[in-house]
Amino acid sequence: MDSVFNLFFTEEMIDLIVSMTNLHGRRTMSNWTGVDSTDIRAYMGLLILAGVYRSRGESTRCLLDDRSGRAIFRATMSLSRFHEISRALHFDDKLQRPARRREDKLAPIRSLWEMWTHRLPLLFNPGKDVTVDEQLVPFKGRCSFRQYMPKKPAKYGLKIWVTADVATSYAWRCDIYLGKTGNAAEVGQGKRVVMEMTEGLQGVTVTCDNFFTSYSLAQELLRKKIALVGTIRKNKPELPPNLVQAKGRPALSTVFAFTKNTTAVSYVPKRGRNVILISTRHREAVVTEGPKKKPEIITDYNRCKEGVDNLDKVVGTYSCRRRTNRWPQTLFFIFGGRLGI
Repeated sequence: MDSVFNLFFTEEMIDLIVSMTNLHGRRTMSNWTGVDSTDIRAYMGLLILAGVYRSRGESTRCLLDDRSGRAIFRATMSLSRFHEISRALHFDDKLQRPARRREDKLAPIRSLWEMWTHRLPLLFNPGKDVTVDEQLVPFKGRCSFRQYMPKKPAKYGLKIWVTADVATSYAWRCDIYLGKTGNAAEVGQGKRVVMEMTEGLQGVTVTCDNFFTSYSLAQELLRKKIALVGTIRKNKPELPPNLVQAKGRPALSTVFAFTKNTTAVSYVPKRGRNVILISTRHREAVVTEGPKKKPEIITDYNRCKEGVDNLDKVVGTYSCRRRTNRWPQTLFFIFGGRLGI
């Protein structure tokens, strides 16, 4: 277990946390007792262990209570020491932050975030199926790039683009969305995100939803030797009218369309409603047997789309997030959950 931890949290990362936490602690607390790497590892270990115990809704005071708490927590550090480290926990020099923040919204945790995300693709080779999707880390405090996503359970939080391996739900690449640059909305954002989030991959199939999918994206990925399976919005000009039209078609009916390297399918799950997908992986008009008569493209999409969805469940179930109004700590607290511990 310790060896796995050391792979994801290197000595350089721990040293950064130790240095910046001590710096902030000395500046803000008259009786500050300095931390070392052992203290920070112990602190992080308790956060991860709280996630293992699924105690996200349990207060730190309860976890460290002398009578009703858990013995391993009390044996590791006192409640007052845990709160002291939590108050001092920093990942940069706060006095130098304003200048850096003018150029980088992620300045308070940029160095640590890049160290950690750099490790993710180095430690795992994805299988043949990956998913690119967006994930919302719940957060209601003040943050200039906090997002409102009404379809997500938490609705408010920090949006992260994720490339996840379908078989294991391993987060192979993560990137935080820092909001719009300027006043104009970005054109072709979905395509740009998928291209960036699959950089370095070959010979895999990427599954994504209709926020990302387009015919031009499919062609760009093919040039990188990557196949695409994804739902696509009905207003895309490249779609033929007979695929978009659902009126008059019977329930469970399927219509296919083909180009030299791309297959499109329109499926009617119930009268008056259809769903459209494109794929550069499937080349035949295959409909699965069974009561719903789904096209094979859709069954493969449903199977693979669970990559990031299952990652959400893993992070949620084993979350080591604690209540905080500081968004850098919120991001830091999800690191342990990403390990799936």
